Amino acid sequence: MGRKTLSAAVLTTAMLAVAGCSAGGAPSQESATAPSDPASVSGTITVLTHRTDLVQDGTMKRYAEQFGKVYPKVKVKFEGITDYEGEVKIRMNTDNYGDVLMIPAAISKGDYPKFFAPLGDTASLRATYRFTDKTDVNGKTYGIATFGTADGFVYNKALWKKAGITTWPTTPQQFLDDLKAIRDRTGATPYYTNFKDGWPLSSPWTNSVGSVSCDAKASDALAGTDKPWAAGSDLNVIDTLLYDIVHDRLAEKDPTTTNWENSKSLLAKGKIGSMLLGSWAITQMQDAAKKAGTSPDDIGFLPFPVQKDGHFCATLLSDYPQAVNVHSKHKAAARAWIDWFTEKSGYSASEGAVSPLKSAPLPSTLKSFVDNDVTFIERSEAKTAEVNAIDNAAEIGLNKQDYRQKLVDLARGAQKGSLQDYFADLDKRWAEARQTAGS
Repeated sequence: MGRKTLSAAVLTTAMLAVAGCSAGGAPSQESATAPSDPASVSGTITVLTHRTDLVQDGTMKRYAEQFGKVYPKVKVKFEGITDYEGEVKIRMNTDNYGDVLMIPAAISKGDYPKFFAPLGDTASLRATYRFTDKTDVNGKTYGIATFGTADGFVYNKALWKKAGITTWPTTPQQFLDDLKAIRDRTGATPYYTNFKDGWPLSSPWTNSVGSVSCDAKASDALAGTDKPWAAGSDLNVIDTLLYDIVHDRLAEKDPTTTNWENSKSLLAKGKIGSMLLGSWAITQMQDAAKKAGTSPDDIGFLPFPVQKDGHFCATLLSDYPQAVNVHSKHKAAARAWIDWFTEKSGYSASEGAVSPLKSAPLPSTLKSFVDNDVTFIERSEAKTAEVNAIDNAAEIGLNKQDYRQKLVDLARGAQKGSLQDYFADLDKRWAEARQTAGS
């Protein structure tokens, strides 16, 4: 199974099934503290992971073996879960959801203390780690990111060059013109929505909020507006581009037949021009190129086609954060695993991703962004809980696939209606939800 990031594959809305306390009653708020002496900690811990591919190919086992050289009395077992969000949210109605787990996006941020042990004071941890805002509740951090990802378009550079395109588009219209050139001059599919798999239409697009305005607090600002889709807003620009891509016949002919795994090979072979994804996808596309017998160097990454004061911006976001089950009987061992995996395993580097460690350099996969002075915007998560509550009440699903699947259906004529009417309806629902959600 190919990996999907938190930003891409999962939902950020709270599920009723996991909204209350787990079956064990009110849990202790004992912190999961890192052991000062590796020899003093022992026990067997279970780590839940969505990376079934790394469990199956032995990569996680090799990580555990390296960890065991530092912590010889701790044994690490892995559970790779294909439907991670679906299965884990059910298990979290009990106390049995591993010792270490990736925080499911279905868990409302305000509920973290019910399910996870605090890892320390955010004021202290933020000096070392990126993305601590994401799991901060009342000054405590409840999870540490496995890595970070930048927002942008993965594209086939050789195909774009074949179409006569040599520079990055700086406006949505230029991007559309480039896609038309690809269609007309090469016969390739300029853009691939991955409509059927769904998740590539969810968070990857919503994650561009902030890239458009070059504003780290753009997502937080959604909690304070009645019209997120107003003309010129981040969501308006983002969703209009997607609509125009499909409406202008610049995407696959039948979106209901797309296939994520196959799309990687198609892009690597130059049969697809581009896909909006996180930078985590670059190494997967490069691997697909190697398998297809094409050059990994053909895989490029470009920012969302909007500039602010002559510069591109790209949001930098946390992938799944690792947390300690508040009911774990081996909290010290669990915390030891998180610290070692974050700081010593080399996992983020192997994924071509942004390390959660502030001291680590940006990965080589983002060299083109660095070389072209793309401004990285670490998105604020200060009001994520409020935004989630409004989104829930509005039943829109900013990080669910449904509302953009409808957008695509409107654009291709599978549903009746105009884009402006759709935006007006979304704004109306959002405004009403702000009242009921108490914002």
